[in-house]
Amino acid sequence: MFRSKTSSSQRKYSTTHPDDIPPVEGEVVPPPHQSTEKVHHNQARNYLPGYSPHHKKTKGINHEGESGRKGIHPLHFLWICFRSSSKMAMTVNILWPVVPAAIAVHFALPEHHLLIFILNYIAMVPAATLIGFAGQELARKMPKVLGVLMETTLGSITEVVLFIVLVAKKLPISVVRAAILGSILANLLLCLGLCFLAGGLRRQEQVFHEAISDVGSNLLLVAGFGLIIPTAFASVLSNNQLDSSPTLKAFLEPLIIDISRATAIILLIAYVIYIYFQVSSHHGIYAEVLEADEQRDNDRHKDLTKSKLTLIECILALSIAVACVALIAVFLVLEIEYIVEDRGISDAFMGLILVPLVEKAAEHLTAVDEAWDDQANFALTHVLGASIQTALLNTPLVIMVGWGIAHDVDLNFKPFEAIVLILAILVVGGFLRDGKSNYLEGALCVLVYVIVAVSAFYYPNEAMLAEAVAGQNPSNGGAGAVERRAIKWGRA
Repeated sequence: MFRSKTSSSQRKYSTTHPDDIPPVEGEVVPPPHQSTEKVHHNQARNYLPGYSPHHKKTKGINHEGESGRKGIHPLHFLWICFRSSSKMAMTVNILWPVVPAAIAVHFALPEHHLLIFILNYIAMVPAATLIGFAGQELARKMPKVLGVLMETTLGSITEVVLFIVLVAKKLPISVVRAAILGSILANLLLCLGLCFLAGGLRRQEQVFHEAISDVGSNLLLVAGFGLIIPTAFASVLSNNQLDSSPTLKAFLEPLIIDISRATAIILLIAYVIYIYFQVSSHHGIYAEVLEADEQRDNDRHKDLTKSKLTLIECILALSIAVACVALIAVFLVLEIEYIVEDRGISDAFMGLILVPLVEKAAEHLTAVDEAWDDQANFALTHVLGASIQTALLNTPLVIMVGWGIAHDVDLNFKPFEAIVLILAILVVGGFLRDGKSNYLEGALCVLVYVIVAVSAFYYPNEAMLAEAVAGQNPSNGGAGAVERRAIKWGRA
């Protein structure tokens, strides 16, 4: 199982002169020994081995993803998954007992809607975290840039599953649209703000490479612009949806749907070009930046020598996690109607805040941990990459799925949601323009996200606005309100 008894930590702290120790196969040999012990220690840290010498080299597997094992070892598999990639993720894994409890309560106590929602909401976090960890382990076995893209793609599985379930269960389109924009806002304001904050607490400032920050922020601005074009089209032609005539609405709806579908196809083409840009034509730039970022990792010597999942174990972990996420997503979505209608939670708050928070938990933990370890470019790649993927890939997929099941989904966002999205992209772009970040910028991003959350909480649903326009009391009681809710949810 082990090829050598000499570990990298032993070589690093050995009292023997480094020139007298023969190099291990696959290890980067440090430069000649210099006079002072301090210089030698710094060089030893900067010239860490590419992978642990305990791990065997497997053809076709990147050396940093070597596990040194084959097949499945159940106890080893469970321990590695529980330990996860960071202490925060390991703490989250304590919540795994909630997963079977949430599934059991759904079948045993179907009338306890609030309890089912809370348990499944909590259970989504450890399940999504396992997807993120298994994706990270799988990504390490691939080339650097392709691995990061793979990790970002697998990390968004939770988001895609939730979006598809929302559409398949034919919930109000307003919730689906809000969840799309809420996912981008959670990445740009909350996650990026926490990354700036975590990195700024340990050092005066962090520096980004322009290949990561400029390309990502500019592409995100273009993607946001494309997303809100159907909203601008609808807003210009109808002054107010509540006051516009039914005839005008009936005329505009098919036009908006056609524009949304065309936009979805164009955004998919843009995503393909973006992937080609990163993986092929400009691969060398991204690989060089990310390799340099890894050398600044404060925990790199620990990360390289710790146990890793085998390829089969990665696939097994992903299968288990995706199955759990799919079940939990269905049970969670089924309770949204109760939470929105009977508990008075607005569509905007449910879509912009509650749904994105739980679906993005794993990605946020990964990015914040990277920023804490001074891997600013890795953290920024995950944050901007996830936002770009939501805008250019996941959103078009939702449009296509709705098109396929005859449940029309359009991109006619509420003006409040569209304005908040564009302002968030502009704010983040301004922070990234100088290529540096600090804890002040992080705190400001998080505070802006809190303001958005408060506004979304008080944002009224369309039924309440209709009651206010009609001069009625927009309360939860009354036969008229119940009838309007039934119409809204497609029951009458």
